[in-house]
Amino acid sequence: CVLVSLMDVTERNRTQEALQQAQAELAHVTRLTTLGELTASIAHEVNQPLAAIVTNGEACLRWLAYRPPELEEVRGAVESMISDGVRASEVVWGLRELLKKSNPQRTLLNLNEVIEQLVLLVERELLNNRVTLRLELAPALREVFGDRVQLQQVIMNLVINGIQSMASVTDRPRELLIRSCEGEDDQLMIEVRDRGSGIDPRDMQQLFNAFFTTKPNGMGMGLSICRSIIEAHGGRIWASSNVGPGATFTFTVSPARESSS
Repeated sequence: CVLVSLMDVTERNRTQEALQQAQAELAHVTRLTTLGELTASIAHEVNQPLAAIVTNGEACLRWLAYRPPELEEVRGAVESMISDGVRASEVVWGLRELLKKSNPQRTLLNLNEVIEQLVLLVERELLNNRVTLRLELAPALREVFGDRVQLQQVIMNLVINGIQSMASVTDRPRELLIRSCEGEDDQLMIEVRDRGSGIDPRDMQQLFNAFFTTKPNGMGMGLSICRSIIEAHGGRIWASSNVGPGATFTFTVSPARESSS
């Protein structure tokens, strides 16, 4: 009887590990698909600071050729080059992290920083779609013990969904809000609010189901994966219709406990 019980536990553990591996594989594929849609945007975000570095470098050479050299102008140009170099590095670093195919790595994270790093990857997409992004990030937000790549994937999916929901909007500004705050029940809360076409009430209960999609070419996995990630972080995710136009996607995660560190 003991042997049978041990075999049952071992089999359950193997099944659970296989399920987790399959979920990780699917999340990675979905992340690659989303990043593929953002290729032009990401390329621009890298090329823009690189082009600025070249321009400032050429200006430095001109100012150094003056007699006497314009050292203050050179100093300002070099400072701009450093700033642009750091920005390009941050974009590449964020992209590499999202492209990684690895097991979840949980560390102490500041969700505000996670959001700000993600914005670098979607800035061009916002510009191309004439969407104005507003951030309302709570100061001194408590840290969360979680996986940076997974949480960025959730926020990225919600942001892209919000942008796409406003593609046909012509009678009002296209505005997207990302908000962080301390929620109820000692949870941290993130909201992504758009002013798009909204959600059909008949679809509200199915949004996070696997393979359900309202997009003609959608796979129906993005929101389902978001739910799995958030639930694994001790939170929940839901959608609601705005009082005005559009919809809001909200998720909560548990803050880090002292024992987590």
